[in-house]
Amino acid sequence: MKNRTTSKIMLISSMTVFGTIGLFVRNIALPSAEIALYRALLAIVLIGAYFLISGQRINFRAIGKSLPLLVLSGAAMGINWILLFEAYRYTTVSVATLSYYFAPVIVTVACPILFREKIGLKGWICFGASTLGMVLITGFGILGTGKDIFGILFGLGAACFYATVILLNKAIKGVDGIPRTFLQFCSAVIILVPYVLLTDGINLGSADTTSIVLLLVVGLVHTSFTYCLYFTSIKELPGQKAAILSYIDPLVAVLASLIILEEPMSVPQIIDGLMILGFTLVNEVDFKLFKQSKRN
Repeated sequence: MKNRTTSKIMLISSMTVFGTIGLFVRNIALPSAEIALYRALLAIVLIGAYFLISGQRINFRAIGKSLPLLVLSGAAMGINWILLFEAYRYTTVSVATLSYYFAPVIVTVACPILFREKIGLKGWICFGASTLGMVLITGFGILGTGKDIFGILFGLGAACFYATVILLNKAIKGVDGIPRTFLQFCSAVIILVPYVLLTDGINLGSADTTSIVLLLVVGLVHTSFTYCLYFTSIKELPGQKAAILSYIDPLVAVLASLIILEEPMSVPQIIDGLMILGFTLVNEVDFKLFKQSKRN
C-alpha cells in the first residue's frame, strides 16, 4: 500500500512536470529539431551517469528481437518531439496540447487492427465524440490565421508519432523501463543528428543565456529525471489508475497556457477540449471495477 501511494505521488509529479514543458520550449530561441536533439542528448548523459553510479547494465542478450522495435520507437519519439515543439510555435500551448492528446484516440482505433483487441460500443462512441471535438476545435476561437491551423496540424502529426511510440512499446517485451528509455533516446539522437545538420544546422553558439538555462531544464528535468520517475511509478500502479492520472499533463498545460502565458481560449474551444479529453478518459475507465469496489 505504501509503495502504491509513493508511486501515485511520483506519477502525479511527473505528469505535472510534463504539463509545463510548453512554457519552457516557447522561450528557447532555437529551432524545434535542435531542441529535441539536445533534449535527447542531455537525457542520455544523465541516465548514462545513473547506470555508471548504480552499476546497472543493459542486458542486450535479453533484449534480443526487441532491439529493432526499440530503434523504431526512439526514432518516432524524436519526430514526435520536433512536431510538438513546432506546434507550440504556431498556436497556443493549450490548443497544441489538445491536438497532441488525440494520440489515445488513434491508439484506440489502431489496437484492434494491430493486436486484435475488440472495441465495444463505448469505445466507438468515445472515438466519435473525441474526433468531433478535434474537428470542431479547428473552427472556433483564435483560429483566424493560417498559423493556428499549422499548429494544430503539427500537433496532430505529433499525436500520430506519439501513438506510434505507444503501439511499438506495447509490442516490446522483456525490457525494463529505464534501459528501454535510454535506448530509445539513443535511437532518437541517431535520427535527429542528420536531420538537424541538413536543415537549420547547429545554432547553440548563438543562443542567449536564458535559452541555454531553459534547455538544460527541459533536458535534465522534463526528460531525464521525469521519464525515469514516470517509468518507475507506472510499474507499481494498475493500468487504469495510471491512465487516469496521465490526464494531469494536458490539464496542467491548458491551465498554464491560460493563467501564466495568458493565451486566448474561447468558450467553444474549452467545450471542444473537454470533449477530446473527457471522452478519451471515459474510454479508458472500466466502470465495472467501480461497481465492484462499491459492493466490496
